[in-house]
Amino acid sequence: MHDWVLAQIPPHNVSVAIFIFIWGMGLLILYRAVYKPQIYITYVWALIVVTLVRLITISFVALNPPVGLIPLADPLTGIFYGQALITKDLFFSGHIATLTLILLCLEKRNDKILGFTSIIIVAFLLLVQHIHYTIDIVASPFITYTCYKLVKTLLF
Repeated sequence: MHDWVLAQIPPHNVSVAIFIFIWGMGLLILYRAVYKPQIYITYVWALIVVTLVRLITISFVALNPPVGLIPLADPLTGIFYGQALITKDLFFSGHIATLTLILLCLEKRNDKILGFTSIIIVAFLLLVQHIHYTIDIVASPFITYTCYKLVKTLLF
């Protein structure tokens, strides 16, 4: 698949920076959930739906890895799953979906600003590392928002 945006960006390994933002936002939602558990309940149920939708889209939209892909290495969880490289889980971005769900579940204005900023930065970094095609990243917040609204409708 030809991606004009990726073709303009030389690939670099920015794995650590990507996971600093993802794990940082994960810690923030856990901290907020200590004081309001409903935040995390909503997050977990929505994550289940997003994961199921990702399984379906990955099955039907099997894309080859982008040219220049540098495998993503999570410095924390990589300890548990070793050197296994997953490169065909492209459409849609689970990294952006996770951050989008966190943003949607957080309630404080400053948390939402931080969440939105993290999404923009991680989206750019994923492109820099050639982990996803541009469409994977752009579609992710929209699909995630739809899953979130479905869960909110069913739960509350």
